[in-house]
Amino acid sequence: MKSILAASIAIMFSATSFAQAGPGHQRTHIAHHPRVNEVNKREDNQEKRITEEKKEGDITKAQAKQDRKNLSSINQEKKDMRKMDKGHLTKTDQKALNQQLNTNSKEIGH
Repeated sequence: MKSILAASIAIMFSATSFAQAGPGHQRTHIAHHPRVNEVNKREDNQEKRITEEKKEGDITKAQAKQDRKNLSSINQEKKDMRKMDKGHLTKTDQKALNQQLNTNSKEIGH
């Protein structure tokens, strides 16, 4: 009985962690990481725009999938940059990510 309860709790926590992963659910209040927070907020906003435009019928399912794929690749690049700088983003990293997010933002809905 105890093992079933423990397994259920473990599954619940892993499902919760998995549900919060991805570009649309970034932590945006990480202490001492203002550049990371700013990029995370932009990623979250773009994810919300994609969801909203798909829901309203402004973009197709395929376009939403492509926009999310682009956002995911930007997110992965951010993770790689952070690994190189002990969890931080340099100003140069932030500038590069913002340029990519600007381009992606223009593509959403077109």
